Amino acid sequence: MTVSAESTASGAAASAGTAASNVTPLHPERARSATDAALPDPSEPWWKSTTIYQIYPRSFADSNGDGIGDIPGIIGKLDYLQTLGIGAIWLSPIFASPMDDNGYDISDYQAVAPEFGTIEDFDRLVSEAKARGIGIILDLVVNHTSDEHRWFTEARKSRDNPYRDYYIWRDPAPDGGLPNAIPSVFGGPAWRFDDATGQYYFHQFSRRQPDLNWANPRLRAEIYAMMNWWLERGIAGFRMDVIDLIGKEVDKGITAEGPHLHDYLKEMHRETFGGRDVLTVGEAWSATPGSALLYSGRDREELSMVFQFEHVTQGWDEDHGKWKPKPLDLVALKGVLGKWQLALAEDGWNSLFWGNHDLPRAVSRYGDAADYHVASAKMLATVLHLLKGTPYVYQGEEIGMTNAGFESIEEYRDIETLNMHRLHLEAGRSPEDFIAGANQNSRDNARTPMQWSEAPNGGFTEGVPWIAVNANHRQINARTAVADEQSIFHHYRTLIGLRKRHGVIVDGVFRSYLDQHPDVFVYTRTLGDERLVVVASFADHQVSLTLPDELRLSGACLISNYQPVSSLGETVSLRPYEAFAILKG
Repeated sequence: MTVSAESTASGAAASAGTAASNVTPLHPERARSATDAALPDPSEPWWKSTTIYQIYPRSFADSNGDGIGDIPGIIGKLDYLQTLGIGAIWLSPIFASPMDDNGYDISDYQAVAPEFGTIEDFDRLVSEAKARGIGIILDLVVNHTSDEHRWFTEARKSRDNPYRDYYIWRDPAPDGGLPNAIPSVFGGPAWRFDDATGQYYFHQFSRRQPDLNWANPRLRAEIYAMMNWWLERGIAGFRMDVIDLIGKEVDKGITAEGPHLHDYLKEMHRETFGGRDVLTVGEAWSATPGSALLYSGRDREELSMVFQFEHVTQGWDEDHGKWKPKPLDLVALKGVLGKWQLALAEDGWNSLFWGNHDLPRAVSRYGDAADYHVASAKMLATVLHLLKGTPYVYQGEEIGMTNAGFESIEEYRDIETLNMHRLHLEAGRSPEDFIAGANQNSRDNARTPMQWSEAPNGGFTEGVPWIAVNANHRQINARTAVADEQSIFHHYRTLIGLRKRHGVIVDGVFRSYLDQHPDVFVYTRTLGDERLVVVASFADHQVSLTLPDELRLSGACLISNYQPVSSLGETVSLRPYEAFAILKG
């Protein structure tokens, strides 16, 4: 069977579990009857039963041969995404930017970066995506701007400039040094001295990303007006970068979840997206099960959900952080995922993800990219997509893309990686040790170009790519995956379709089993008379398992990555990275 990854093929659509013609529209009309009572509740928000796909525009598809992905390139791949069955695209920043941090340093909130296209290209993307039942979610950075933003260029002209208070300025300490010891996330201090005005400005990330002063109501009004400008263009919502930082109080050393954070989010909701049928998800590295409902509780009138990262950070070293990751501890990982499932069981909503533009490739971090690439990638998809919450697929995850495997620092492009490399070497760490850590956790692992085919540069560009394409694109690529009905792509496609058809996957109660077992993840989802049992092995060897009485049942096998399994007895023998789900109803 030969199917182009660049186009929707009726043969592939008919055979892979969810026909492209049946893609759930952005605002689905799902009438219930006595025979389809298992469908998701049509009165629930659309984003509860959909799956979201993240695109990193610079690395997705290059339409003009300049080596940089662009909006016309994305438009050319919409049929591929429709075939996959996704309901919305989270688009990493496409705003005008000097690209010091690849677009997370915005110089104009109401202009498109020329390397990505024009505002007309963006409007066409929204229209073409909507025609396929796909919404566009913008990645909005309002914690900071670029130092080339007009607000900042004005602010640094003088201490009494009208835009001065749009940013955070402080006098030097009495000894002439830094105002305080707050560090930058990217290394070094979070303060930069401005010679022209004799004060320091605050930057929690790059020195070229000055933090905005959210205590200024005039600034907030400008941000809300800008957000409404985009909403009126027909977007489906916002992913809000490091939104937990906007309430900072630097004089008290508070950089995250400050005392006025939720006041600002409530005001934002009231002035912009409140009352609109859109998704809002906030990146919140500081969120805990205790604080998550403050962001996303149904009566809070703030955000739809947050991204939390506890399952990510529990695998980092206490001293060196992500640059020296720990081996996977499945018991700890299950503990975190289960804790969040229970914390948001009755209110709020979970964001489900293994990877994104800041994290390593899922199969390289949690699976076995070398010996059990396909089996472990399918297992990871099964575990994640059958939990309660909205799944996010990062570009290339659906074909099992792996970490970059760069051999030298010269191959890296990420500002964080380059800064931390310098600091680690200055602290006496060996270059080899740092590269080993970067090969596991550098943000560039997720940013190598999308592998569309076995062609040169993976079919991403006809020019010279801005960052090297992974050499394994000859084996791992979308063209090959779409053509193979047993591929990782079609496994994802089936899971995405199942969420649209089964209310138990959307709303079922979560319960975990065998929590202390070091090799398996077992849980159920229950809704009314239906029970979904999910069994998954994270081991590279055979595992024999004794099941509790309540899991010994027969039903329909919804999905598996080996042969279908439709009944469970007292014991079960799992092959390496085997995963399956049985529905009894």
